[in-house]
Amino acid sequence: MIDRATIERIKDTADIVDVVSDFVSLKKVGINYRGLCPFHNDHTPSFYVSPTRRSCHCFVCGEGGDSVSFIMKHEQLTYPEALRWLANKYHIEIQETELTDEQKKEQSEREAMFIVNEWAANYFKDILQNDVDGRAVGLQYFRSRGIRDDIIEKFRLGFCLNDRHAMADAALKQGYKAEYLLKVGLCYNIENSKSTLPFDRFYGRAIFPWIGISGKVVAFGGRVLDSRTKGINQKYVNSPDSDIFHKDHELYGIFQAKKTIAKENLVYMVEGYTDVISMHQCGIENVVANSGTALSEHQIHILHRFTSNIVLLYDGDAAGIKAALRGTDMLLKEGMNVKVMLLPDGQDPDEFAKKNTAEEFRAYIKDHQMDFIAFKTKVLLDGVTDPHERSEAISSIIKSVSVIGDPIVRDAYIQDCSARLGFSEQTLTTKMNEEIRSYREEERKAELREQQRAKEYQEYPKHGLLDNVKNPATQTTTIPKPDAQQYKSRKRETSADLLIKMIIQHGEKILYDNITDNDGNTISLTVAQFIQYNLEADNLQFSNQMYNDILQEAVEHTGEENFSCEHYFTSHPDYDISSLAIKLTSDAITLSKSMEVKLSIEQLRDKIEHLLYEFRREYITNKLTKIRNEIKTTTDSERQMELIVELQNTEKILTAIAKKIGGSLKA
Repeated sequence: MIDRATIERIKDTADIVDVVSDFVSLKKVGINYRGLCPFHNDHTPSFYVSPTRRSCHCFVCGEGGDSVSFIMKHEQLTYPEALRWLANKYHIEIQETELTDEQKKEQSEREAMFIVNEWAANYFKDILQNDVDGRAVGLQYFRSRGIRDDIIEKFRLGFCLNDRHAMADAALKQGYKAEYLLKVGLCYNIENSKSTLPFDRFYGRAIFPWIGISGKVVAFGGRVLDSRTKGINQKYVNSPDSDIFHKDHELYGIFQAKKTIAKENLVYMVEGYTDVISMHQCGIENVVANSGTALSEHQIHILHRFTSNIVLLYDGDAAGIKAALRGTDMLLKEGMNVKVMLLPDGQDPDEFAKKNTAEEFRAYIKDHQMDFIAFKTKVLLDGVTDPHERSEAISSIIKSVSVIGDPIVRDAYIQDCSARLGFSEQTLTTKMNEEIRSYREEERKAELREQQRAKEYQEYPKHGLLDNVKNPATQTTTIPKPDAQQYKSRKRETSADLLIKMIIQHGEKILYDNITDNDGNTISLTVAQFIQYNLEADNLQFSNQMYNDILQEAVEHTGEENFSCEHYFTSHPDYDISSLAIKLTSDAITLSKSMEVKLSIEQLRDKIEHLLYEFRREYITNKLTKIRNEIKTTTDSERQMELIVELQNTEKILTAIAKKIGGSLKA
């Protein structure tokens, strides 16, 4: 357990801009910072970071929070894990009390998998550096490839002994469980094997750890050494998919490259591990690899947080050309500015980087890179004279143009295509519009499917703004992730939501000063106290228990020196409360202090009294609905007469409340 003082120190030390910048490229906008949201497919910057409020918020998907909650969401960590992550980043020592047996059982399985991977990375590195065979075989291999010791250290390269059980045996002796060695894919079992130890997946291979964007080891790649590659089908073996690793979600080298990508506003995409490593050694650090997999949307979203500019660097052979063509349309669709460069004489980036300095490499790229139109035209039309083949090639080029979202960019490319291909702009535009209509029709169908899914969620009750939905059939809770359109059409805030918003933003402010209570005492009432007093007078409470907890805590802390409800709840140790508080105060995140709307005490009083009547009205309206439904379904005539009387009395109450709302109080 982490003590409260350490938690406060971590939160006070963690700079929200610094934390978010590790994952998102931010630009200063006034007093705040803005970037592409890492929690949804964001094409225009909608994610704001406020250093003064020490929080972040996306105005499309609604995600955000303080430094701790941001790390929790982004890295899928528990609250204690996120605190440890930040403590490690800022070199804060954590003194933890001994965990109970029950707490040990509750330790995250994901955390255990990361711990095993971290141990394995250190084990492979130690073997490479200190074991006789590791130095003679593994280290000699890397040096034969011209890789310097500082680069070996930077990428945490290692070696796995040519013994099918050596790593597993060492892990088990260190106290690591076999089940986690199997779950992360470091080992595997063979049926009917006489061995009591699992088998090492990477035995006899040079090791390339995959380090995720946050710096955690998520997986490994292992290469058979040169003397064994002849006749070997699988030169490289990668960790299989697991709870912490999906190959199409990761990019090799992203952790080492992310800061330079943001600084240069450009990323180079290559295919393999050694391409990345050699370019770093050459002095070009804004480079990542997708390691032979087809480029995925998730990988593009990661890159798009840091830059919109990408150059695809591939071998000049048929495989390189195919790889370049394969990823172009998806990059264009996601709003990336795409350039392509094929290296000369069949060289790959690894070979080219070894023969050139960083300046020479960059100069060559600048002189020889092509935009995707020039590249596709050269590849698909060079030497093609058959009219049918030319028609198919041109259609493919126009289809690529059609996926670009910006109409001005599309028109510019149509003009370029017209000049290059010898067709009129009108003809090409007509073809492009056909492709766009077809593409949008597919999008429309997908949107209808998404709306149908969202409609199913609306059958279940929602409380507050957290959108937690409990399925009555399974009793499991899910958090649906609607798209931007669904967020725009989400249910309006209820009076309960707005009252909680008032408590979080203004709860400590004196609403009534020097008033006399029923016992003749002179008292003052804060916003939180006044709301609690009103609800208790009518024996009412919020249907959302978290709202009741927030109100109670605000009242309990009233009177403390320098107490601020907004600061208290946005920094609350309960993740759900802090997340809600940040959501409810996020409307001011883009405003400077001078532009924020200030409510006078009279305005605040009128607003809160109005909301309390609205809360009663909503409560009575719901009660009327229940009474009417029971009248329709009951067969007991005596009970039906009781309900009719109750209905009439309740309707009178609703009428009186409506007059209050529409009459003496300001709406």
